[in-house]
Amino acid sequence: MQAFRFAAIAAAFTLTAGAAGAQAWPSQPIKIIVGYPAGGASDVAARLVGQKMAERLGQPVVIDNRPGAAGNVGADAVSKAAPDGYTLLLGTISLSVNPSLYPKMTYDPVKDLAPISMISSTPFLLVANPAAPYPTAKALLDAARAGKGQINYATAGNGSGSHLFTELLASTADIKLTHIPYRGAAPAMNDVLGNQVPVTFDNIITTLPLVKAGKLRALAVSTKQRSKVAPDIPTLAESGVPGFDATAWFGLFAPAGTPREIVLRLNREVAEAVKDAAVSEKLLQLGAEPASGSPEQFDAFFRGEVAKWGKVVRQSRITIE
Repeated sequence: MQAFRFAAIAAAFTLTAGAAGAQAWPSQPIKIIVGYPAGGASDVAARLVGQKMAERLGQPVVIDNRPGAAGNVGADAVSKAAPDGYTLLLGTISLSVNPSLYPKMTYDPVKDLAPISMISSTPFLLVANPAAPYPTAKALLDAARAGKGQINYATAGNGSGSHLFTELLASTADIKLTHIPYRGAAPAMNDVLGNQVPVTFDNIITTLPLVKAGKLRALAVSTKQRSKVAPDIPTLAESGVPGFDATAWFGLFAPAGTPREIVLRLNREVAEAVKDAAVSEKLLQLGAEPASGSPEQFDAFFRGEVAKWGKVVRQSRITIE
């Protein structure tokens, strides 16, 4: 009986100490690792949200850029960090694609990372050169279904977002399009602008300015609802591809095993950050629509993304260069 009482007291002390530790968090600077170079969209989003979180948490939030292997270098570092809430990851769509593209991963994003909150969602735009015979997405789909000639599309390379989104469109719409991969987004876009290749599917951040300048024709957005930054552009669902819904996204992750109290606190702070008028306005200027939700909602979304893009990679037999 005495041993039982001792065990009960020890357990109670452990729970109290754990609660006190969670309540004391944060007591030191927080680091958000971004797996891409400084100045890119993911870096800008991390700095916007991180700055607002720092104001509310009373501790500095430091952005640590660790580019390499399509975000895998940064994600691996976070997956192996102490689960104490002081090392976080700015995750992107690549985090859900990489497990299917890379045969040897040093971490498992589903098992080794804990989703905290979505930060933003960014549509892709299906665009064509204005001289191409596709004034609408329906015209492109009709031409592909009629089988009158090969329809080429340009991408930034095998496994890139532009490649995956177009392959998802081809499989969903049951059409055949011919992939023309380039070594990067810039040369791919240059050939679409020059009408060497008529079509591409790329991030709204880079394509919308070209549409507004009259250099590209917008055919459709990739999301199930029209974009807030381009409300006049129809969705693919409206254009004859029911159920099509794909987005690029940013979200915050912690190492698996991070205490629930800390995950919930971080979730609340992200939600408040993206609600801030200045932060949401700047995200929208990037073409990124502010988003939030519970850790459970983000976890379900992320697992769905892993499954969706894994299926696209397998069906299309995509391999990285």
